[in-house]
Amino acid sequence: MTDTKSAAETKGQQVKSRLAYSFGAFGHDAFYATLSTYFIMFVTSHLFDKSSGSQGAKMIAYITLIIAALRFVELAIDPLIGNAIDNTNSRWGHFKPWILAGGTIGSIVLAILFTNMGGLNTSSPILYLIIFAILYITMDIFYSFKDVGFWSMIPAISFDSAEREKTATFARVGSNIGANLVGVVVMPIVLYFSTNANSGQGDTKGWFAFGLIIALISWISAVAVGFGTKENDSELRQNAEKTTFKDVFKVLGRNDQLMWLSLTYGIYTAGIAITNSLELYYFTYIMGNAAQYSLLATLNAIIGIFSVLAFPPLAKKFSRRKVFFLAIAVMIVALILFAISGDSLPMVLTSAVLFYIPQPLIFLVVLMVLSDSVEYGQLKFGHRDESLTLSVRPLLDKLGGAISNGIVGLTAVWAGMTAGATSGDITAHGQMIFKLMMFGIPAAMVLIGTFIFFKKVKLDEKMHAEIVDELEKTWHEHLDTDEPMAQVEAEVAAKTTTYQVPVTGTMISLADVSDANFANGTMGKGFAIKPADGGVYAPFDGVVEATFPSRHAIGLRSDNGILTLIHIGVGTVNMRGTGFVQYVEKGDHVTQGQELIEFWNPAIVKAGLDDTVMVVVSNYKDIDDFKFLKEAGNVAHGDDALQLSNPGSKA
Repeated sequence: MTDTKSAAETKGQQVKSRLAYSFGAFGHDAFYATLSTYFIMFVTSHLFDKSSGSQGAKMIAYITLIIAALRFVELAIDPLIGNAIDNTNSRWGHFKPWILAGGTIGSIVLAILFTNMGGLNTSSPILYLIIFAILYITMDIFYSFKDVGFWSMIPAISFDSAEREKTATFARVGSNIGANLVGVVVMPIVLYFSTNANSGQGDTKGWFAFGLIIALISWISAVAVGFGTKENDSELRQNAEKTTFKDVFKVLGRNDQLMWLSLTYGIYTAGIAITNSLELYYFTYIMGNAAQYSLLATLNAIIGIFSVLAFPPLAKKFSRRKVFFLAIAVMIVALILFAISGDSLPMVLTSAVLFYIPQPLIFLVVLMVLSDSVEYGQLKFGHRDESLTLSVRPLLDKLGGAISNGIVGLTAVWAGMTAGATSGDITAHGQMIFKLMMFGIPAAMVLIGTFIFFKKVKLDEKMHAEIVDELEKTWHEHLDTDEPMAQVEAEVAAKTTTYQVPVTGTMISLADVSDANFANGTMGKGFAIKPADGGVYAPFDGVVEATFPSRHAIGLRSDNGILTLIHIGVGTVNMRGTGFVQYVEKGDHVTQGQELIEFWNPAIVKAGLDDTVMVVVSNYKDIDDFKFLKEAGNVAHGDDALQLSNPGSKA
């Protein structure tokens, strides 16, 4: 009864965490969309009235340049933010204090920024700009604390890879809805609270109400994450490496695939951010009906969910690289259609939705290649720069946002789309400038990024599988084994280790397996098992030293220095984790008999692959006495298989 109750409580906590985290993602991206897309609309169209004239235009230019400059400055602070979070130890964990602090301060400042600060924008412009800069950088820094802390929580919520994937999927759906729902409600909220409809654009009172509502939602969602999720501890999390600005660019420079992908994504994301940010301007000043923008945002919110869910089957059928190029082709066609849509609502909606559909697909392709570049760098340099590599994407998103904010603000001034202007006030010359900036420049940037990707980014699924295969051969070579071996000689000389069978099935000789690297002894000395079920268990007490993104293998080190690799199937790296669940993480201490991995034989068979499990001792040459207790026949996990004495005595 107690076990049943405990399992039910665990399941309940998982559901609670998923929902809380998803709601957190909803509020987090609603805040980001408001800041990156709609705040600049408030600045250019409503912060100053028509009477401000050229002074208002100058102030808009100053504000947008300040935003862009501060974003560039904040890029240098990001690694320090990550380092501060890593080194935070509190009763609430590493991340929650920063999520709550960032959510609270960021929300308060966002609401203030959607005001004219008591008229300072016109009565004392210099003082307004100084206060604005201080408030904006404060908000941006605390937003970054929340951003880094929030997305770093996934490994802390669960050690179960399957649960992590579910949590991440929930979060991605929540963030998609949050980012697009803001577009649905922005004009209805603005107009509802506005005293003056202002030709469907609303007034400052309505825009403040909008900013305040989004700020409250963002804060409530941060509180939900704080109270609804639970962090789990591990030895690895408590020993995180420090990150510095210099280290980030060192990784970029030496990992060529990461460098070229970063250049591709940086140019691409800046381009699409410009078009996305100017869409509301299009509805307001080209079509003359800002309220119709809600239709586009609604369609994007719905279609975006299906686009996210479509990625796995598309990538599986066509490969990620083909999905990328197909998505880019659709995006370019959409930009061309959008540019000639004029004020036709059906044409505008069709082309704008067509422009949005590929964006989640391209984002996921980039994210997968970025993740794979971790192993690429590990094989090339013998060091796994995981945290540094994964910090590149948000850094590039902010860089793209900085470029976009600057260009959007200047475009609004050049095209005459500032305070008091309506669609009837925009000249043909103004429309030409606007369309060039909204469609021409982004199209050029997307194509440049795509050309770089085509010529320089070669890291695909096949190449990654080959890299993982190579890493399996050398997984133990970069381990610092000298200290453990010395401890063995000093403390446990003459001690033997009984190595238990990790998988139930039929034991066979390694020489009989179809993988040449295992059959010829390259991978180590040991045995193989034709599995009867899908459980893999720890053969001894020790530490998880190596895990693989495809979850088809695991490397362990016993408490007295024995290194072993357990490899499930032949060619199963190409399954990319399908049919495998990993219950432990690198750095975890495990006990003999503890379940490490679960795999589903039918998935391996369906893929046309051999499910034989290879079990090897990698440092067998350093072991004084290597004795087989069983070499063939039926075995069950937990049976004694090997007796190993004095690891390290021959070193």
